[in-house]
Amino acid sequence: MTEFDLKNLNECLEEYLPTDKLKEVKRILYGLDEDQILDLPDDATDIAHKHGFEIKGYRFKAREEQIRKPRLVRVGAIQNSIVLPTTASIEDQRVAIWNKVKTMIKAAAAAGCNIVCTQEAWTMPFAFCTREKFPWCEFAEEAENGPTTKMLADLAKTYNMVIIHSILERDIEHGETIWNTAVVISNNGKYLGKHRKNHIPRVGDFNESTYYMEGDTFHPVFETEFGKIAINICYGRHHPQNWMMFGLNGAEIVFNPSATIGRLSEPLWGIEARNAAIANSYFTVPINRVGTETFPNEYTSGDGGKAHKEFGPFYGSSYVAAPDGSRTPSLSRDKDGLLVTELDLNLCRQIKDFWGFRMTQRLPLYAESFKKASEPDFKPQIIKESLKPNN
Repeated sequence: MTEFDLKNLNECLEEYLPTDKLKEVKRILYGLDEDQILDLPDDATDIAHKHGFEIKGYRFKAREEQIRKPRLVRVGAIQNSIVLPTTASIEDQRVAIWNKVKTMIKAAAAAGCNIVCTQEAWTMPFAFCTREKFPWCEFAEEAENGPTTKMLADLAKTYNMVIIHSILERDIEHGETIWNTAVVISNNGKYLGKHRKNHIPRVGDFNESTYYMEGDTFHPVFETEFGKIAINICYGRHHPQNWMMFGLNGAEIVFNPSATIGRLSEPLWGIEARNAAIANSYFTVPINRVGTETFPNEYTSGDGGKAHKEFGPFYGSSYVAAPDGSRTPSLSRDKDGLLVTELDLNLCRQIKDFWGFRMTQRLPLYAESFKKASEPDFKPQIIKESLKPNN
């Protein structure tokens, strides 16, 4: 199966549900009484239409405060397919994807985005399924001085925009080791820092530990002109403690650049990042690529099935979730797309005050329990009925 019959859940609901029922279904699904549509400038929509990608705009509002002014930030989430066949040269493949995404970043700038984030490993096909080292390792590049960071740094400065991009990193200073890394470029065009993927999958065709291991950067939060941001890369979304640590370090927006396929994870997709936004009182932005990628050589999936060359389909469906539990509709499951969302960061503190999740978190209790659980002689705290006869 290389194409989806169901292109977009929200559009399906709008096509087939009566207006009165549609409103109530959306309230249950998205946590909003009314559609919070963000009107986008014609310049942005014209670029999208000309180049054939989807563009959607939504907003999250916060309560008006007496002391603080609204802290409005627009974020752009980019999902895309690769451009050339995986048999093309490494440089040609990368430049073709660059050119596609540069146009989408231009549209994001026209839409007023302050922060833009790409999908995971955006400059390449997600070739880790093959377990082949060559030629795929040639996509790796330096985080700070690599060609992709340099190219995006010019765009970040030109558009006064923070850009987060996820690459296969080559660490020249430490044995030329490869990592899965997200790079943050400030709106001044300067390299702000990087974060390496904390949790590496060993499931299905995601054979990523063949190429790189778990990251060593812990849970950094990057303070930008537009708010405190963090990046939870792909598989890390399955680990609640990973989300939690970004919150403890002060994140207001956590991006989740991903590459994941339908039958494996789609039932989890709309839940995990939304749960994280609720539990940690911040905004989350999960982003997934689209399309099916075909590789030169057949590979097996370790499931008894036949060898095959295709990996996918990646189901897109990028969205944004808010700390109050509401969320935007998703982008398409099969099209390139740009999701523009306006956030009022004041909502983060307002939800902390309302629900008190951080106040009632009881970190010392769990710190003690985690310490015990990490010891070799740990025994689970299970209470069983005594087998001794009663006196």
